Amino acid sequence: MSGLLFLFTALLAAGLFFLLCNLLKLPTLAAAKALLSAGREKKKSAKSLEAYLMTAAVRLSALIHMDTYKRTRLANTLKAAGNSMTPELYTAYAIVKGGAVALLILPCLLLLPLLTPVLAMLAALIYFKEIRKADEQLKAKREQIEGELPRFVATIEQNLKASRDVLAMLEHYKEHAGEAFANELGVLTADMRSSSYEAALTRFEARFNSPTLSDVVRGLIGVLRGDDGAVYFQMLSHDFKALELQHLRGEALKIPPKIRVHSFIMLMCFLLIWLAVMAVSILSSLGTMF
Repeated sequence: MSGLLFLFTALLAAGLFFLLCNLLKLPTLAAAKALLSAGREKKKSAKSLEAYLMTAAVRLSALIHMDTYKRTRLANTLKAAGNSMTPELYTAYAIVKGGAVALLILPCLLLLPLLTPVLAMLAALIYFKEIRKADEQLKAKREQIEGELPRFVATIEQNLKASRDVLAMLEHYKEHAGEAFANELGVLTADMRSSSYEAALTRFEARFNSPTLSDVVRGLIGVLRGDDGAVYFQMLSHDFKALELQHLRGEALKIPPKIRVHSFIMLMCFLLIWLAVMAVSILSSLGTMF
């Protein structure tokens, strides 16, 4: 009898859920997953849980209001990071994802009260991780672009000896650039064709807020204004090579601690093998004695 009662309750709850979804005109799970997958740069299928969270975040985003400065700054960060969300939806998704974990506190209070602080800390960590994800993506993208700037500046220095067509230089380098830099150069060249060259370069500089990239853009704007940029890019190439060597030296200094850790792990494995062999030999000798 209890089994039939449980089955009736489950079917009634499912029916009420589907009726409520129809009344509220909520999208189906397949439609939500298709929309999430279509808005991504890398075509990966969205997970079911992510689709549910995004549906809730869309509802919550209508209640979020941000001041103009904060919204503009977050919108620029999301655009530069390649995220198609609006600032309100991005903030709402972080709140929903952290709140989904925080909801687990309610059953935990009845079953396992000791886990309540752990879940509260986990919810806070998930919220702050999601709210900082755009900044981390932008930082990683900025580092990739800054890593290519020494080669880019050296190429511009050589091209200035034969031509001063900045747009042609950018399009030619785009064919041999890395993925992140090639995408940004594609956006830059399209912007230069549809508007002023200087305005497009200024917007390109403002998207990343990088000092090294600002020096490059300043030199390109000087070339557009008729300055002799050969000497400027020659000095800039020398400075960037010094920065690149300093960066490589810093990366090399991080390698020895990693090697020591792996060497210690290998030593422990050898000791465990030796102890296992000794234990097997001792046990076999004891077995022959008795």
